[in-house]
Amino acid sequence: MTALTTRLARFARSDIGYSYLRSLGALLATLVLVVIVVAGFGAPLWAPQDILDPANLDLMAANTPPWSVNEFTGQFFVAGTDDQGRDVLSATLYGTRVSLLVGLAAVALSMTLGVTLGLVSGYFGGRVDTIIMRIADVQLSIPALLIALLIFGLTRSLLPPGARDTMAVYVLILAIGFSGWVSYARTVRGAVMVEKQREYVQAALMMGLPTRIVLVRHILPNVRRPIMVIATISLALAIITEATLSYLGAGLPATQPSLGTLIRSGQDFLFAGEWWILLFPAVTLLALALAINVLGDWLRDALNPRGV
Repeated sequence: MTALTTRLARFARSDIGYSYLRSLGALLATLVLVVIVVAGFGAPLWAPQDILDPANLDLMAANTPPWSVNEFTGQFFVAGTDDQGRDVLSATLYGTRVSLLVGLAAVALSMTLGVTLGLVSGYFGGRVDTIIMRIADVQLSIPALLIALLIFGLTRSLLPPGARDTMAVYVLILAIGFSGWVSYARTVRGAVMVEKQREYVQAALMMGLPTRIVLVRHILPNVRRPIMVIATISLALAIITEATLSYLGAGLPATQPSLGTLIRSGQDFLFAGEWWILLFPAVTLLALALAINVLGDWLRDALNPRGV
């Protein structure tokens, strides 16, 4: 029996594994999420067309309906093409990969910043706690989308014009990441204020362990459950925020397609009859966000069955 099989068997016997295997919603959400993630990250392997190479675009194949053969080129397109002759299925796969990368990186940034500030605020208290929490209160009074727009605009204004498009992904990650750290910080702060009174923390301090060791090795593992729930739900929010910013024209450029940029370009042709240009990236975004939210809800209930 391999180590992976042993771990899977141990997971199936655990309480959370028991709950997962008996949750139809969680199983279906996992299936949908795995399919989308594998399809997105494997886009260069099985996408019918490399949309990042302009040489592959053919204007003669433009506006081909789904599941039909173009009368000029003789090519068959499962999801049709857009006004540039770009295969919509390939564009959706590449766009999904970009949206996933931005969402994952933004959540990692938010979680790192929020957890660090929450640990410091909850453990040390006093003036440090007051400053961090007042900053969090101010940020909570402003919608996250507006904060992301503000950070995105300020960051782009500091870049030279020639680097704005090439750095757009990193600027977007920075904007979304810094707009979502508050929920981590407030949750971790409350948990740390409880945990630091426990006997194991007092024993570690009496042994002379440095504060950073106590925080990272002793307190942090005991507050990881709410962090996991927040991170799961925040991933869906980060992907939707990226799509919203790109749809508003404040995100990625058209040369770096994401689900948001594809939806933005597709809506221009919706009432002209080319509905498929908008439909496929929009359905992918909906399925991705819904699957992540369903898994997040299940994880929250499984880790905290009493709902307290």
